[in-house]
Amino acid sequence: MELKRVVVTGLGALTPIGNNIEEYWEGLSTGKSGCAPITYFDAEKFKTKFACELKNFNAEDFFDRKEARKLDRFAQYALVSSDQAIKDAGINLDEVDKFRVGVIWGAGIGGLETFQDEVINFAEGDGTPRFNPFFIPKMIADIAPGNISIKHGFMGPNYTTVSACASSANAMIDALNYIRLGHCDIIVTGGSEAAVTKAGMGGFNAMHALSTRNDNPETASRPFDSTRDGFVLGEGAGALILEEYEHAKARGAKIYAEIAGGGMSSDAYHMTAPHPEGIGVERVMLNCLRDANIKPEEVDAINTHGTSTPLGDVAELKAITKVFGEHAKDININSTKSMTGHLLGAAGAIEAIASILAMQHSLVPPTINHTTVDENIDSSLNLTLNKAQKREVNVAMSNTFGFGGHNACVIFKKFSE
Repeated sequence: MELKRVVVTGLGALTPIGNNIEEYWEGLSTGKSGCAPITYFDAEKFKTKFACELKNFNAEDFFDRKEARKLDRFAQYALVSSDQAIKDAGINLDEVDKFRVGVIWGAGIGGLETFQDEVINFAEGDGTPRFNPFFIPKMIADIAPGNISIKHGFMGPNYTTVSACASSANAMIDALNYIRLGHCDIIVTGGSEAAVTKAGMGGFNAMHALSTRNDNPETASRPFDSTRDGFVLGEGAGALILEEYEHAKARGAKIYAEIAGGGMSSDAYHMTAPHPEGIGVERVMLNCLRDANIKPEEVDAINTHGTSTPLGDVAELKAITKVFGEHAKDININSTKSMTGHLLGAAGAIEAIASILAMQHSLVPPTINHTTVDENIDSSLNLTLNKAQKREVNVAMSNTFGFGGHNACVIFKKFSE
């Protein structure tokens, strides 16, 4: 059967450098750092005292107080960002066939703060199990797409993908496949995360995964720099409206880009560490290129997973060199995590949006905070260091990898009739 074309018709974002698409792009294009000391709780006793929190987000600007209390922050972020994307796409909810509109959402952890607070409250009590009746519905990762569907009456496929930091990329790939196989007309997809909590910070610190650059948090996320010492935890959400091309055309929708393909693979190596030679990463990019029917030399930009960890950055760049050969030197490679931090399950979504916006504006956002060359990284690669670079971007790739060895990759191309 002939696969249907799938296009992006709406975008929404809540990020540490902007609470909508316009603010997000302004932060990306100017190299803004979203990192600052933690404000959600007293982090004085934690090894890492900073994170990339959302700024100026007040749940009661979007929900009444009673509704807000029923939602963990990750679900609040999902609802707000998806509302932005639905509005941006100009979808008339009274005219679409809601049985053919789905929601496939990514979350690596889900309601961590809710789980943390309920367990602490129980532990500090008299042993009587007095749990909030909304404890489970607030915590479970699938509640985000459930709430989006309930709010808008979407009755197509509805579920959450959970593959650690690859979660929202996996959600986009599933959404792409449902549409191009003819099962849906529209899918709201993306991901959200809100792990800047005592449990989140403490857990990642215990793994020695986070940067501890407390003296200068604004520059702590420094992918590809020889002095990098771990990732910076971020939070937020990204939402995309994926739509079957003929359906979008019939309703006169604006089209940001075409999603050309997606690839997946597994490292099958270690719970948390990447394969040192990037074998799984190499395979996921090859799978993605094959699925998209795109040649390596056609790729203009790659938004890397680029978390600012000593092992991960080197392994990914080795894989890029293997897949793209000499053409790797002609690609604008970047890591927007240098600005946003690592949004875990939402990373794939906000970074896919960054790739689409780079295509729209013919400008590749920078990898900020780079000061010292790493001798283990090929110096001939263009890592788009410290300043955005003008570039016609016709094909953009976005990589996301998760604990457990989950690898996911998506490719967007400039739309043409």
